[in-house]
Amino acid sequence: MTRAFFVVLVLLIPLPLQAVTADHLAKVYQTWRAAMIQKNATAWRNTTSQIKQTKFRNRLWSERRRFPDGVFTIPIVMPDVTTLKPVRVTAKGRTAKAVYFGKVDFGVGGKPTDNLMVISFLKESNGWKYHDSEFVNLNGIPDIRKEIQQGKLDYLQQPDFEASGILEKAPRAIKGPAPFIAKAYVFCPGREVKLLVNKFSDHLFQNTKEAEIVIGGAHLGVNEVQYAVKDLPGGKPTAFTIRIYLFSQKPGQKPLKAVEYQFKDGTTPKANGTLRFTLTKEMAAKLR
Repeated sequence: MTRAFFVVLVLLIPLPLQAVTADHLAKVYQTWRAAMIQKNATAWRNTTSQIKQTKFRNRLWSERRRFPDGVFTIPIVMPDVTTLKPVRVTAKGRTAKAVYFGKVDFGVGGKPTDNLMVISFLKESNGWKYHDSEFVNLNGIPDIRKEIQQGKLDYLQQPDFEASGILEKAPRAIKGPAPFIAKAYVFCPGREVKLLVNKFSDHLFQNTKEAEIVIGGAHLGVNEVQYAVKDLPGGKPTAFTIRIYLFSQKPGQKPLKAVEYQFKDGTTPKANGTLRFTLTKEMAAKLR
């Protein structure tokens, strides 16, 4: 790192927190990355924030997969930040963010181009931990890429690229593998939809067609889906669908549609309500 570049970097770190250096956060991340590559569960736990661990465990158990084994099944290799340039490092309270620029390589082949990697950290009682990361593809804004290549960092002076100081709310932890795997599917062009499944699994969908795993899954008997719908400003609401699907662990068995709430173009769904479905023993026999 050149002296001029280092001076720029230091100026981007809030003065009271200059002790949180780019080198220190890079070491935290690289140690976490090594744990991922080596599939070392103990090292992974020691370098990952508790909030992130709970999220991973909730998701894997909701998919009836093993934890932490399932953490190491991602089909990519997380980028090596020692090959990238740190272009912004900020810390506030117990949060920190490091922004890197360069050829972000996920090990999937091809020729990586210059893009941004944003890595978030949380400080816990025994030090800084890896929390999350985001890849920012600059292909659609080549002028910004060129500016950063030239050392002009104005684009990075946005809240998305700095530590907020606000701790993410810790998710409630499920107690074990879900009884049955479920996914919430929503089609809501021009609308926002919030779901709460079995008073536990929160979902937010905005102007999208998307499915998300239900945290905690479904259980035998009556299951409940609370929903709230509203039009988005400037949106053009059309057809609308909420569905819950149940997924089988038996080979060849198609998902079961447990419940559906649907409207065609020109009709408006209720602003809020509750859907219910019963998972019977006959259904359960098809799922497990």
